[in-house]
Amino acid sequence: MRRFKHLVVVSVLSLAACALGPSGPADTAFGASPALPAHESALIPMVNIAPVQGRPDGFMPNAPAGFAVTEFASGLAHPRWLYTLPNGDVLVAESDAPREHDSGSGLSGWIRRQVMKRAGAGVPSPDRIVLLRDANGSGIAQMCTVFLRGLHSPFGMALIGNELYVADTDALLRFDYVPGATSIESPGVKVAGLPAGPINHHWTKNILADRSGKHLYISVGSNSNAGENGIAAEEGRARILEFDVQSGKLRPYATGLRNPNGLSWQPQSGALWTTVNERDDLGNNLVPDYMTAVRDGAFYGFPYSYYGQHVDTRVKPQRPALVATAIPPDYALGNHTASLGLVFYDRTVFPPHYRNGAFIGQHGSWNRKPRTGYKVVFVPFVDGKPTGVPEDFLTGFLTPDGHAVGRPVGVALDARGALLVADDVGNAIWRVAATSNNTSAHPITSGE
Repeated sequence: MRRFKHLVVVSVLSLAACALGPSGPADTAFGASPALPAHESALIPMVNIAPVQGRPDGFMPNAPAGFAVTEFASGLAHPRWLYTLPNGDVLVAESDAPREHDSGSGLSGWIRRQVMKRAGAGVPSPDRIVLLRDANGSGIAQMCTVFLRGLHSPFGMALIGNELYVADTDALLRFDYVPGATSIESPGVKVAGLPAGPINHHWTKNILADRSGKHLYISVGSNSNAGENGIAAEEGRARILEFDVQSGKLRPYATGLRNPNGLSWQPQSGALWTTVNERDDLGNNLVPDYMTAVRDGAFYGFPYSYYGQHVDTRVKPQRPALVATAIPPDYALGNHTASLGLVFYDRTVFPPHYRNGAFIGQHGSWNRKPRTGYKVVFVPFVDGKPTGVPEDFLTGFLTPDGHAVGRPVGVALDARGALLVADDVGNAIWRVAATSNNTSAHPITSGE
């Protein structure tokens, strides 16, 4: 079996440079009502990896006119997620999949792990949170220090009062926080267990506090691509949970969300929004990743259907009565873009065009030709609803010959209203700030 695995992965990776499978047209799966083609099936799934390449000297990603990009921090260890503390310190979760990730998912899961390694993932998880401090307001962190260590694939962070919550892959932890502290040495308290186990296919757990500080919302990804590990493996997965801070009780808030990641409050409507990565192996142009307002009690289809009530015939047994209740998401973000980070711009420093809109970190496709993602996009909002098509905001992470010199993940706003972007391949945090003469919007329509 080991020799067979070796031959398979060598074949897949050696052909990945020229891509396996047919190419697709330019991605048009954007907006509130994307046109979805018929699904495709293939014996060998599309593999079109952007191999990781070191950044050339002087590299800087590209932002629209009227914005300046600086390297806020560099030399990090797989920075995935960001959180800005009230005093302006920035916490960075340095993290990757736990060692037991996908250990029970057979040959298919094993191949996917090898693909991810070639794409810059699959490194040993640093399992820590670092603190960055820009004490002089230069836009570059002068301090980088380990804030928390000994975690287990940490991801989401949220401060309620003087209690810092951290979502490990298998537990929600609480730590005492002293404003201005540069480290926490006291042990955390486990306040809730989170679904994990020997498969733990989508391992990241994000958290977001509500405005009252009474609840945390927790994203939990599925345990498969599309139910291939069995329906029992999806128990408690593919959903957003609501955690009651006082009682410690968890309840499902919304279900059928294959792999929710980003969580953010829309400033105008007050609604909770999330970004969701949809399923693979149905073709270049299925299924669009998306963002959506999250409705309490809603079911979004996974694993039985996608984008509302489009049935995935690979899933057995089917549940047509449940599928009939599935609601479509609000806005498509393109096929296989791996849209992860999400933050709404609730400040006034950027031009009016950007206010109340959403910034999305797109980690980038590994199974689409041509490639999609590998950038940060912006979606305008009017009266609490998305409008138009995504606009390119931070690009340049793909070289002309198809290598990745960076992959955006988490996005956050710093204390002065600039956008921070975690780059887990470039091992950097990028900062995008409006220049002093930036008084109007300079949108660039996203094109693939």
